[in-house]
Amino acid sequence: MKCPFCNDPDTQVIDTRVNDDGDTIRRRRRCAACDKRFTTYERVELQTPQIVKKNGSRTEFSRDKLLASMMLALRKRPVTTESIDAAVDRIAEKLVSLGEREVPSERVGELVMRELKKLDKVAYIRFASVYRNFEDVDEFSDAIREVSATTSRRRKTDPAA
Repeated sequence: MKCPFCNDPDTQVIDTRVNDDGDTIRRRRRCAACDKRFTTYERVELQTPQIVKKNGSRTEFSRDKLLASMMLALRKRPVTTESIDAAVDRIAEKLVSLGEREVPSERVGELVMRELKKLDKVAYIRFASVYRNFEDVDEFSDAIREVSATTSRRRKTDPAA
């Protein structure tokens, strides 16, 4: 593994940890040349489906692109990086488990909205406003009522919520 700071190929693994789910390995590395440390992640790479965009074009699924869009919605929100990574992993696993060669981008958007709704209601509204192309305040109000109704139902059925 090349050092991302000085590009020297001589790096050492100084710590290895498996995540709680057992599907990712985190490695702390140290560069022998510049002595800087960095982290790498190792995970199984399964064949993900092609994403079919609204205009009909096709693109490879990108975990990084998915993570970036979720991070944008979650910007300045109190959600841990681990929670976000877990949500992205669940979405990617769902796409692989569909067994489809192609998946419409709308399906990916719905999966993202479902995960954001669980993580943070404000991020959900942010994402939904762009994804569903809200054009007026009424559409925001409808989405907020939807989130509020879900939260209210959950409180009635689970007093600990």
